[in-house]
Amino acid sequence: MARIYIVEDDSAVRGEVVTLLERAGHDVVCATAFDRVAADALVSQPDLVLLDLGLPGTDGLIVARELRQASDVPIIVLTSRTTDVDELMSMSMGADAFIEKPYNGQVLLAHIDAILRRAGRVAAAGRTMEHGGLALDLSRSVASYEGREVELTKNELRILETLMRREGQVVAREELMEALWSTDSFVDDNTLTVNVNRLRQTLARIGATDFVRTYRGQGYAL
Repeated sequence: MARIYIVEDDSAVRGEVVTLLERAGHDVVCATAFDRVAADALVSQPDLVLLDLGLPGTDGLIVARELRQASDVPIIVLTSRTTDVDELMSMSMGADAFIEKPYNGQVLLAHIDAILRRAGRVAAAGRTMEHGGLALDLSRSVASYEGREVELTKNELRILETLMRREGQVVAREELMEALWSTDSFVDDNTLTVNVNRLRQTLARIGATDFVRTYRGQGYAL
């Protein structure tokens, strides 16, 4: 879906994040040296940079500043440095989000999807998704099934997109709420239920019934 450049010196964390992003369909490139991180990152033409702060020989805040001076590429800081000062400085240097370690993988993916969407950096090839005959056209906000189409609301689109990206997995309610919240549409738990039910009703209008399944106490899945 998108090319993501990872700046992380801890091999275990790096490997974990790479696996998470590749399973979500992203193209991943990792920093191999830390003496000219910003320049190396920009050479790979990423759609988003995932940046740690504690790096050998430099500081992630410096890297963020250098990236922002040269490019508008979105930056997510993923770090174990969790003081208010670190967060404030990260945002001041141009970061689009600040996520603390240990992190929730699904929440991280939701942040990435939301920021890519806002920045208009979702690859054209990834604008159409499909599951069991149900197609989702992200560019038109339209779902189609067996030759019939229906337009989705903003929240219906985001819920269905998130479920499709996690095809075969149970998506926690918290992740869906985070996906909506991080795109400026805050919802509480009850409002999420209402939105999911509205999505089901909308899909039923084109004959796409029983696609969104509820897993009580866990979340939803396709």
